[in-house]
Amino acid sequence: MLKKLHWTGDYFADYGLHSEVVGLKSTRVAQNVMEKRRVVRKLPQPQFVKVQGYINLFPFILMILEPTSPELGHIFSTLKSDNYIWSPYGLCSVGRSDSYYLKYNTEHDAPYWRGPVWININFLAIRALDHYAKVEGPYKDLSAQLYTELRRNVVQNMYREFTKTGFIWEQYNCKTGKGQSVHPFTGWSSLVVLIMGEQY
Repeated sequence: MLKKLHWTGDYFADYGLHSEVVGLKSTRVAQNVMEKRRVVRKLPQPQFVKVQGYINLFPFILMILEPTSPELGHIFSTLKSDNYIWSPYGLCSVGRSDSYYLKYNTEHDAPYWRGPVWININFLAIRALDHYAKVEGPYKDLSAQLYTELRRNVVQNMYREFTKTGFIWEQYNCKTGKGQSVHPFTGWSSLVVLIMGEQY
């Protein structure tokens, strides 16, 4: 059922009313006050939401794909593709080649989940890679390799930022690895302790 409803042929995606023809338009909100507001230039239609990012990984990170699933193999083989979500600092929330990458939703609504590295989702991906590396299947070795690399990227970057700033951050910049947003943030970013201890 999952494949029937959410597999595009290349990746898993949400399905629903969606339009990519949107933008920000300057609108008068009061006398002498202009503000950029989100406008939809084409009415939403039922379709796959073709955003490349964390959303494509959920069947994998929730470990509901069989270890022999061709879709799992496809996810593994594309994870490190250029301009997708792999970075030296962890998995980015939206792929660098995606039209939503680092785009504001409104003038005052920064691209919160549109690019930065989030430790909670990276934890789920690292945990799933560890799982698939320990079960028999055609992607066992590739999963083990990806696990080692992603775990190292996340831990090294968080350690580097902690030694530089003295803080654990809510999220990390996908381009530079720099900690950003709320700090100190020992909510889900503290999952790095479990990643370091390999406690999944």
